[in-house]
Amino acid sequence: MDILKAEIARKRKLLEEKQLVDDKKKFFRRGDLSAKDTEEVLQKVGYKKQEQIAEPRTEGAYSFVADGQNILPRIEVIRRLRERGEPILLFGETEPEAFDRLRICEISQPEANRGFRNDFQEAMEQVDAAYLQEMFANTPTTKEDKKSDFAELDESITWESIQTMALKMGKNKDYDMDVIITLLTFLLKLWNAQIANYTKHEKMSTKVKMTRVIYTQTKEYVKPLFRKLKHHTLPEDILDSLRDICKHLLNRNYISASDAYLEMAIGNAPWPIGVTMVGIHARTGREKIFSKNVAHVMNDETQRKYIQGLKRLMTKCQEYFPTDPSKCVEYVSKKDRE
Repeated sequence: MDILKAEIARKRKLLEEKQLVDDKKKFFRRGDLSAKDTEEVLQKVGYKKQEQIAEPRTEGAYSFVADGQNILPRIEVIRRLRERGEPILLFGETEPEAFDRLRICEISQPEANRGFRNDFQEAMEQVDAAYLQEMFANTPTTKEDKKSDFAELDESITWESIQTMALKMGKNKDYDMDVIITLLTFLLKLWNAQIANYTKHEKMSTKVKMTRVIYTQTKEYVKPLFRKLKHHTLPEDILDSLRDICKHLLNRNYISASDAYLEMAIGNAPWPIGVTMVGIHARTGREKIFSKNVAHVMNDETQRKYIQGLKRLMTKCQEYFPTDPSKCVEYVSKKDRE
């Protein structure tokens, strides 16, 4: 009997140390005891419980912990991880570490749950969103919204001034890149002004909507090219082709500009057919394969996109600055176009 009393006294003292019972509270829940045991184990292994500020919050909102870091609720973290097909908790991982893993996934793969997307479809969604914003929110028109895109282009820049600048091309690579980006930005500005001049009724038509989509897509395509031109990091072989294209465009010789574009895009390198190496001697014509004749459109997806965007700007240049039909590519008169 004494052993039983000693065991009861020991357990009662243990409960008092854990502050589960006192003079006023004579009973406790077994869940409270389990929570206290779990807390002691975590403290022994070095885990510190983060104290949250007691404030009401809605589901999906951020909660703030003691160190100032904002963390999503656990339910929202689990939902987002499951959407991405990620495990909700790895072995030995804490909940804040699971949230950090979610943040890394969202930064590295921002649209992982949407699958592979079509560039044209994304441009269509942007145009639809802009159109709805204009219709229902009474926001400024496209021309007013897009002023920031051409803030670096001086208002005094005209077609004639670019032609004057192009007379000095060929002496300095950095100067050539500045002239090229000025010309391409000027064409984009004219295209943007043309779209902004459409009435609300015309913007509802399918033809104008497709024009806006192509403009939005082209602007995204040429961003890598503009970045390289701005920082003067464009490869020399592509710069040579762009220099020739711009010279022909400014002279309104669109046939020659198209030939230079095709030479840059698909190249004129000889394709090896049959036996290319016999004995110790290389095949005749093999030495003609060098960087100038390489098909740059096949290099990577980024180059393919901005080369395609360049072709669209060349077509718009022919539309805005027409010339003799003999110097035009697929000449269509303005009357037939309308």
